[in-house]
Amino acid sequence: MPDRYAGFDEPYWADYRDALRRGPPDGRAVLPAPEDLNACLPTGTVSGGGQPIRFVDADRLPNTDYERHIFETGEVSTRRNSWHDVFNALVWSRFPAVKAALNARHRAEIIAGMSPGDAGRRGPVRDALTLLDESGALVVTHRADVSGIMARHDWRTLFVDHRDRWRNDIAVFVVGHAVLEKFLDPYKAITAHAICLRIEPAPGRFARAELRQRVDRELAARIRSGLCLNSTAELQPLPLMGIPGWWPRPEQDGGFYADTQVFRPATGKRNPLIIELE
Repeated sequence: MPDRYAGFDEPYWADYRDALRRGPPDGRAVLPAPEDLNACLPTGTVSGGGQPIRFVDADRLPNTDYERHIFETGEVSTRRNSWHDVFNALVWSRFPAVKAALNARHRAEIIAGMSPGDAGRRGPVRDALTLLDESGALVVTHRADVSGIMARHDWRTLFVDHRDRWRNDIAVFVVGHAVLEKFLDPYKAITAHAICLRIEPAPGRFARAELRQRVDRELAARIRSGLCLNSTAELQPLPLMGIPGWWPRPEQDGGFYADTQVFRPATGKRNPLIIELE
């Protein structure tokens, strides 16, 4: 673990690099404790219920309903020495509005599911919320055709023919903490479940932090209002190591993208969801 603290140069770490390079306090060869992670949160970070977020040792919160407890108290159950939970905390620090919106929708669905006959049933909304939370990515672009290309699984067009678009026309934000954990030991088939967001002007016209904050704020409003994440069908698979420059070895050639075990063809017609940002 400690040898990772000096790196994180790969492009997929862009939004988390500074926090990861700081590593654990006092140079300890362990991951930061839950209480240490609280320092990474922006001022005013709150749960879906408006309670100040703080990361609490999971041993202190046995048998709690995870999402409902966060909503009502702001306490996020966090295991010690768990990369998975560290990355969850870091996503809270970078996308606090989206995380709070996911939490609010989870809680609303939990309450709705308490009616007779529905108890214990997760349903399509919670499945979609969880998929974005664990494995999600946000594809931000000003181009109207990107979502359709993704829906057709036209990977050669997306990654090869339009390779230059990834400099200024398309930005990707990884918000799934399980995906971030996979980047510690990357492999070719890492795949996210993506929402496509259209924005004007081109993403390259924004500073990265400015674009991230805008996306966080505006996507959160749509999640809370129920305009998206009502079904997992709204999320599109995105093989992340196909993004130009993301695979850590120099094999992103024709043979690389011909691997249909990773860059799989579409199995049916999809109606892609694209969220228009203001």
